[in-house]
Amino acid sequence: MDPTNRGPEDFSKDRRDDSTPAHGGRQRPPVPPDFGQPVPALARTVQVVSGDHLLTVNPVDGSEIEPCPPGERPGRPVKFDDAERVDRARAARPPLPPGPALPRLPLLERQEDRERLVRLLARGRSVRLTGPSGSGRTALLDQVAEDCLGIAPDGVVRLSGHHRSADDLLYELFGAVYNAPLYHPDRTLMRELVHEVGAVVVLDDLEFGGAQLDELLEATPECAFLLAATPDVAAPSADSHVEEVFLGGLGRGGSLELLERVVGRVLTDEEAQWAGDLWFESEGLPLRFAQAGALLRQRDQLSADPSVFDEFSAFSDEPVDAPFDSADGHDVPLPSLAEGAAPAALLASRLSRSARSTLRFAVALGGEIPHQAHLPALVGDQHADAALAELVSSALVTAVGARYRLAAGVQVQLEAAGFGDESVERARTAALHYAWWAGHPSVGPERVAAESDALLAALAVLVPVSASAGDEATPASVELARAAAPAFAAGLAWSAWERALRSGQEAARIAGLVSEEAYFHHELGILALLDGQLDRARAELEASIGLRGALADKRGTIAGRRALALVADRSGGALPGGRTAAGEEVPDAMYEESQSPPGGVLATYAPPEAPGEAETLVSRPPAPAPTVVGGGPVPSRRSIVRGTRRNLVAAGAGALLAAVLGTVVTLGTLSNSDEPPSDKVNTNPSATAGETGGDLGAEKAGDSGKGSDGSASAPADPGADGVPGTADDPAPSQSASGSPSEDPSGSTSPDRPTKSPSGKPTKSPTKSPTKSPTKTPTKPPTPSDDPSTSPPSETPDPTPTDTASTDTASNPVAPSVSDTVM
Repeated sequence: MDPTNRGPEDFSKDRRDDSTPAHGGRQRPPVPPDFGQPVPALARTVQVVSGDHLLTVNPVDGSEIEPCPPGERPGRPVKFDDAERVDRARAARPPLPPGPALPRLPLLERQEDRERLVRLLARGRSVRLTGPSGSGRTALLDQVAEDCLGIAPDGVVRLSGHHRSADDLLYELFGAVYNAPLYHPDRTLMRELVHEVGAVVVLDDLEFGGAQLDELLEATPECAFLLAATPDVAAPSADSHVEEVFLGGLGRGGSLELLERVVGRVLTDEEAQWAGDLWFESEGLPLRFAQAGALLRQRDQLSADPSVFDEFSAFSDEPVDAPFDSADGHDVPLPSLAEGAAPAALLASRLSRSARSTLRFAVALGGEIPHQAHLPALVGDQHADAALAELVSSALVTAVGARYRLAAGVQVQLEAAGFGDESVERARTAALHYAWWAGHPSVGPERVAAESDALLAALAVLVPVSASAGDEATPASVELARAAAPAFAAGLAWSAWERALRSGQEAARIAGLVSEEAYFHHELGILALLDGQLDRARAELEASIGLRGALADKRGTIAGRRALALVADRSGGALPGGRTAAGEEVPDAMYEESQSPPGGVLATYAPPEAPGEAETLVSRPPAPAPTVVGGGPVPSRRSIVRGTRRNLVAAGAGALLAAVLGTVVTLGTLSNSDEPPSDKVNTNPSATAGETGGDLGAEKAGDSGKGSDGSASAPADPGADGVPGTADDPAPSQSASGSPSEDPSGSTSPDRPTKSPSGKPTKSPTKSPTKSPTKTPTKPPTPSDDPSTSPPSETPDPTPTDTASTDTASNPVAPSVSDTVM
């Protein structure tokens, strides 16, 4: 990356055109031919395959997700070969500080522990190395890792457990062993792949134990783990079969030898006595003697030349008490025992200005040291990258994975010395720098992901103070989250991606930036969808769509609805508003069932008019016949519960089947009838006056126009003049005496009413589902009986049979025509 080179050579002073000012200033950009606005630079998008999804990381409107096409799905990942593993192992080590190489300190009094660890790992056993901070755990891990290079088929994998969960470490193990660029497998495939890894995994700074550690070990049965943790971390479970090795401090002799190695000379009697007191106070921790050696080395330099640190302006802006009595010019006293036990402030006071500024940024970022490539821009000194060498040589920083951070206890000591007074301002400066850097086109997502701890530390400081951004249009925390989150996603650092999104969403909410908050809600919904958390994805996407709808953000709303449609498709339900993923309306449908069981399913359903109902048994038995036995109103059809489209289609199919069967039965009855046609006069009366007592019933006027199914869609056959049923030309359905002789279904009833012993007519044992075929009126038809003049009857429901007409046809004793008309 070359941030100073912002354009091509064509913008130099030697190549001028008409738009170049005469005084030789900066060239103005050419005006487009259509005098419109210049086209903005295209956003950097990256496509990542995650499981069966294709994720397009879009930093402008929000990421887009879709089912991965079969042609773009990667094959099964393969492992790195030996040469590639060596290169990746070298890249995983922390960068060397600029300048002369620092001497490597020997591993004192650790040979027995070293051999024991190698022996256990060679047997395939996992070991937990427990020791306090500063006990030299990292140095011992380095030596053991070199001794185990040829033990496992997949070599040695070094990981850092700082701010990492078990799931994060499994994905990092997958990325260290398998060659799968831009591919993030789902958890099932990832666990299947790491199950086949056979390596010695050296894990430093472990922060969890118990069930999470058991999960990590069970997922990698072919790996032997060397875990380094502090005593305050939870211990492994009893059945985890992890060996425990405790690492303590050095003895008095080993501590004095380490101090001499750091100073580079033999100690004087006074210095040896001072070192003995320090050993008793520090319990022999190697870190304390490395820092004490740095103090003695600075004392030697001051004794040789009292102005040795003046060229760095060590005391120009930070006046401190004189660390030595310069009465004789060269006599520098030993540090006090308190200064030897907490030497950070005294060591920092004798460093260069760039190194002290670096320490201030580290305190502001929670102990994280920015990469040495960022120090010149942050500090304002082009040679500030050399400050890292000063910090490493003074033992104020220690290596953590592929980066550096403040050593144990240094953060508290520097804050007490005033190095954290302007932490918020320095964190804002770092955030603005990182936001520009993360969005630069020349910076790859992997580099941004490697610097994730420093970026997230800056967000943690700035999010609570996002409301007090001052004159900034957008707080630095929001700018950093917007720039870093897409890079984390493209760099497959999804744990950092989620933390950045949540920090940005909180910062945007505090600052009142609705558009930015909608973006972060959208990205959180995409991440939840990729993780299989559909309910959480739906909630986040609905919040984003609501905010963007209020802002009339059309493109963002479309992106959110596409993702929400995929959520509905994955969950098998409908979108809010009663629409499916394809946009079809589904009344009150929440979930699409693959198949309805024959006996029905229990479903939670509360219609608007009955909110108290909690559970309804939705069953779909065969549709009963629409007739009603014994009279009474037709039962309500509210038993059909509104549900999915399949329920409606099944109900419609049942009704259609019933109609078809009724038509077939009707046609069969017509073909088998022995009665004369409807246009012939029947000489046999259907009833006599003696049978009915001289009062024969007549058909209702409203039923004269009904068809075989009880509807008005089937008119009577026309007469000779083409007019059905006039007074001069009786309807052909009537007999010679004027009685109607045709049943609406076209058949005569085989059953005749008989008189009971009491003289009253009784109904036949079996009732015909159709009307009686013949009726004999007692008097000629009146003009009111003319069907042409009678008012048209309303069309009833074609499914149920008219119960009143059925009873009238079955019982000859019925009201007269005049009674019916009245």
